[in-house]
Amino acid sequence: MMAAVLAGAGIAGAANTAAGTSTDADIAAKLGHEIRMYSRYTIWDNVNLHVSNGAVELTGAVSQPFKKNDLGRIARDVPGVRSVTNDLKVLPLSPMDDRLRLQVARAIYGDRSLSRYAYQALPPIHIIVDNGHVTLEGVVNNAMEKQIAGMRASAAGLSFGPVVNNLRVENPGSRKG
Repeated sequence: MMAAVLAGAGIAGAANTAAGTSTDADIAAKLGHEIRMYSRYTIWDNVNLHVSNGAVELTGAVSQPFKKNDLGRIARDVPGVRSVTNDLKVLPLSPMDDRLRLQVARAIYGDRSLSRYAYQALPPIHIIVDNGHVTLEGVVNNAMEKQIAGMRASAAGLSFGPVVNNLRVENPGSRKG
């Protein structure tokens, strides 16, 4: 059985089996929750996880080197996990990237149509900046919000190349034509 969960997507909830063993779905749900509850997981990080027969694979990017180690340890401590492959990329420690992260966050979360996301404990739009290249990860409610987030990020300035908008739309509208 295979289960995949995107930690930043807000997927929550798990039930343990009666026998006390954990299924891949249980492990994925528990680990997704633990990652979101990690006090240093921010909008500058994006962690994806994949569970197969108790083997966990962590992918994505984190903004600080210690986060990679902490998240690997958190994954190993989840009941039912047999092994962990930690393929998290540590983003470069760059003052220019930090500045760009802040500019993009202000542009996105300062927009009236997206500001409601800023009030959440862990806002669902994650801003990944790698040597000036901006990628948006996470989830928004509709296609219009995805487009607005991409436009605001592109207009924030200092980016080296186009903004990659990987935001997922939670409630795609039906097209009438």
